[in-house]
Amino acid sequence: MSSYNSNRLVNPQARDAMDRFKMEAASEVGVNLKQGYNGDLTSKQAGSVGGQMVKKMIEAYENGMK
Repeated sequence: MSSYNSNRLVNPQARDAMDRFKMEAASEVGVNLKQGYNGDLTSKQAGSVGGQMVKKMIEAYENGMK
C-alpha cells in the first residue's frame, strides 16, 4: 500500500488559495464552513460546495478560451 497522499499539493502556497476558493464557493451555496474540521456537514452540503467549485473552475476555463 502506498503512503502517497492524493490531497498533497505540489505548491504549498496553493493550499491557502484553495481554502479561500472553497470558503467562497461554500458561501455562494449557503453552506457554513469552519476553518479546520467540517466532518459534521451532510453529504448534500459537501456535494454542493464541491459542485460549486467545479462550476466556477469550468466558467473560468471557458472565459479563458474567449
